[in-house]
Amino acid sequence: MILSSPVRLATPRLPDRTDEEDEGPMMLSVGQRVRLAADLRLAGSVTPAEEPPQETGAFAASVALAAGIEGTVERVDEHHRRQSHEVREYLRLKSLLDDFGHQMPPGSRKQLEEQVGALEEEWAAHQRRMLRVTVRVRLDNGFVLDDAPEEAFASA
Repeated sequence: MILSSPVRLATPRLPDRTDEEDEGPMMLSVGQRVRLAADLRLAGSVTPAEEPPQETGAFAASVALAAGIEGTVERVDEHHRRQSHEVREYLRLKSLLDDFGHQMPPGSRKQLEEQVGALEEEWAAHQRRMLRVTVRVRLDNGFVLDDAPEEAFASA
């Protein structure tokens, strides 16, 4: 059974990592053994296999998967996140400062440096979440989780 859209992956919010932890983000690879890091509940509408794909099923479904179920990564997809207005502005101003800051009058350069400094926190946050990774994992119980967030799994 392959669980994919329109089934929605409803998972408890996984704990955010803190700077005190020395582990970096885990990068999964094809063929790697993993286990679910948290209990999952998959919920959504189900369409019987005999119905044409354009018709929506009148069935609702829910499947619960316990943390610790192991499986194998079949595919890893990287998705780049969109840049916010603040991030685009940071890049524009930083480029301007780097390229022409040495030629600017001191007052203008100081003002530009302050503007860049005010946007640095937004830029740092963007860099931490810049890449979103989803995976397709075939669990040992026969289920396949497709387009699941990498954070839902831990190394087995």
